[in-house]
Order: sequence, then structure tokens, then C-alpha cells
Amino acid sequence: MEKPTVVVLFGATGDLARRKLLPGLLHLFEADLLKDARIVGTSLEGLDTEQFVKLARQACEDFADEDLTDEVWAGFSAMLSYVPQSAGTEALAAEVYRVETLLPGDIHDKRRLHYLSVPPKAALAVLEQLQEGNLVERARIIMEKPFGTDLESAKKLNARVHEVFAESQVFRIDHFLGKEAAQNILAFRFANGLFEPIWNRNFIDHVQIDVPETLGLEGRTKFYETTGAYRDMVVTHLMQVLAFTAMEPPTSLAPDPISDEKLKVFRSMKPIEPHHAVRGQYAGYRGKEEVADDSDTETFVALRVEIDNWRWAGVPFYLRTGKKLAEGARIISIAFKEPPLTMFPKGSNVGTQGPDHLTFDLADQSKMSLSFYGKRPGPGMKLDKLSMQFATHDTEASGLVLEAYERLIHDAMRGDHTLFTTAEGIEELWAKSMPLLEHPPPVRSYQPGSWGPNAIHQLIAPHAWRLPFERGWRSTGTVTRDSPEDD
Repeated sequence: MEKPTVVVLFGATGDLARRKLLPGLLHLFEADLLKDARIVGTSLEGLDTEQFVKLARQACEDFADEDLTDEVWAGFSAMLSYVPQSAGTEALAAEVYRVETLLPGDIHDKRRLHYLSVPPKAALAVLEQLQEGNLVERARIIMEKPFGTDLESAKKLNARVHEVFAESQVFRIDHFLGKEAAQNILAFRFANGLFEPIWNRNFIDHVQIDVPETLGLEGRTKFYETTGAYRDMVVTHLMQVLAFTAMEPPTSLAPDPISDEKLKVFRSMKPIEPHHAVRGQYAGYRGKEEVADDSDTETFVALRVEIDNWRWAGVPFYLRTGKKLAEGARIISIAFKEPPLTMFPKGSNVGTQGPDHLTFDLADQSKMSLSFYGKRPGPGMKLDKLSMQFATHDTEASGLVLEAYERLIHDAMRGDHTLFTTAEGIEELWAKSMPLLEHPPPVRSYQPGSWGPNAIHQLIAPHAWRLPFERGWRSTGTVTRDSPEDD
């Protein structure tokens, strides 16, 4: 940690706090990355500190990756306190001031980190509370998505935030960018002479960023009716991953140069036209208590994104995400252009299983694979699709992996904006999204457990989606035979 810090966790009894934030803070404490800190929880629940500590322990036992010992819990729980929202702004401020005095050092060397794990509509009320309680000084604020629902609302939200906090104090969180695999894209691209020279339109045919989910909208239907899959997932997550994949080399891996290059990608994007998108809604979504019988909200979206710059002109980026799909995955798939294949005899199998692919798996364990053709042992020229794979758990450093929220909370404590989104970047994305938002194509029904509406195949033609044809990850060995693909 940079300095002693008071973490104020708004929405401390909510689902995100219980599943990710409290277990994440515990893991940072166990990893010795949360020294000299206090955690003040606050929410609408009328709890006292003792009850909140019990809730936090249950959350950590349910969702932390490792067994929780009494010794570890004693050290972590001593950092916790709780103030219900019903006690008012003065009570919350008084508790923050109190625990600050328990931290070592001069008051000017102490930080406050406000984490807004609250619905978007409640964020403005929290800003007012922080302002009224004089909790802005020496503070940083982490904000959860969505960052507006269109260009106008994003500008209004950013303007209100900037009335209270300077942009340097604001951390708009995107947990996708906190994953090891997402950051590995930067290392893979820019540290290897093998790949950086071919990371352009001359060698890459197309790119897929695919985040299907098997879950539905249990408990989130009302929220989804005001957002939909595009606002909820594409602007906040998939576009940020696209920027990491497509950006030019920054002058350094510091926050400002990386943010500058990501913004250039967004500015180079062509506006997203309705005919380059497919919207879907799973059968059974309508008719629920919070959903109108004629709801036009999409639970699925796939789109084609074009980046009109010297590196990527003519290379389509295909993005897909949706609820209640056949499989849950998070992959980036780079398809390379195929060389001339006429020299190979008929029956050699060359070209029948698609082009070479480089795949990044954005699951919790960082994984990468490179598929290519190789000769099958034996007489004649028979080729098979092979795959070389790497996974973080294969390395000696696998125990050092931080979960996405843990990494991002730690980065915010240190004031590192590298993996966070800027106001300017968000507004640029909304601007490029307006043609689609103003004239959305009709939603098409799809069956739960499928891969979405059939129109997605026309969207990506003459290519095919890498999923569901992505082969399974190996458990042993270094080279495996690829499963058949439809590319």
C-alpha cells in the first residue's frame, strides 16, 4: 500500500460485497497487501459492527478460495466496523474520522478509498453524502458500471462526479481488465518480437471477443430493463478488452500513456451501425413481474466493430455476449490470415479446420493457446490442427495470482489508473454507440441453452464463431490436437 487507508464500503451487505469485495479484501490482508488499513462498511441494513463482522465472516467462508483460520480472521475482523445509512452522514463521517486516528502517521499521509458498490441511481446520493461529510479530501472513489446509459447521461454523470472529485481521484472499475489474461495481452504483444510485427491488418484476418454466460437474470431483471446487454456488458467490458487488444504501443506501461492509446482506439472506431448488430432475447424473459409482455430489452447482443486506422483498417472485430447461452466463457480469439495452400495435395486436410488462432482465455486462471497445422506422423502428407498451450497454474508463480477485484482495489489504493476507464474514453464510446442506440434492430428470440439468434451467423460470415468449436484445455503435456472448427 502507498499510505495508510480507510476503505469506506458503500453497499457493504450487498451481493457484490459478499461475493467479491469482502473476500477480496481478506485475500489482500493475507497477502500482506492491506497493511495499516481500516474498513468501514455502510448500507441500508440496520446492523451494528458485531453483526456486520458475522456477515463478513460468513461471506468469506462461502466465497473465499482458501480455508479461513481463526488466527487470520482475528487480524482481519479487527479492521472492520459498520455504520447503517439510517444513522446519517454525520455518524458515517465520525466513524471514518475515528478509525483514521487509529492508523499510524500524520493525518495528511492517510488516504480514504470510497467503494460505491451501489446501484447507478444511488451513486449520486453517495456523492452528496461524501461532500456533506467532508470525506472528499485525501480520497479516491471507485465507481461501478454502468457509467451512464447513453452519451447525454454519461456526460451528466461525469459532470456531477467532477463537481465533487477531480478526475485523478476517480476509478471507474472494469473487473475484466483486472484479470491476469487481460494484462497478459500487453506483455504478450509488446515484449515478444515474434508477435508484435504481425499484430496488424497484413497478417490478422479478424478478431473475436466472446463472453457468453449460462446464467439468466435472477434478481436483476428490473435493472436489466433499464440497460440491456449492450449497455451492461459491451460498453463497460468488451470494448475495454478490445482497446487492450487493438491499441498502439504506449510510450511506457504507465497509466497516462496506456489511457491515451486506449482513447485513440475509441476515436478510430467507426460509429456502430444497426445493420452491424444482432440483438436477442431469450424465450421466457417476457411476462415476468418486472418485464412488459412487449419488452424490447436485449439479453444478447453480437456486433461487428471496425477500427479505421493504419493498423486495423479492414479487420473486423466481432463481439458477442448474452445470458442463458450454451456455455460460459471469456475468450479473445485472433484469427490469422491463411497462406496459399494449393501446393498441398487433395486429402491432406489442410485448411479444413480453419485458420491459425491465438486464443486468450480471460477466466480466473490466465490461459493462452496457439493453434496451427502440423504433419500427422506416418506416410503421406496428412495434416492435423495442433495446439500449444500455456496456463498460469503451470508456473511457479501461480500462487501470486490476484483475483480481478483484488488487483483493482489494490491499484486504486496506490493511485494506479492503468486498468481503469477515463471519463473521456467512456463518453467517446457512447458517442460511437448512438447510431445503434437510437435505431436498434429488433430483438430476435433465442432458446435458453443455445448460442443466440441464428442471425449471428450472417453477421460473421464468411467466418464462423470460435465458440462452440474451441477445444478443451489440456491437463498434461504441451501439444494437443485441436478439435474440428467451422471456420
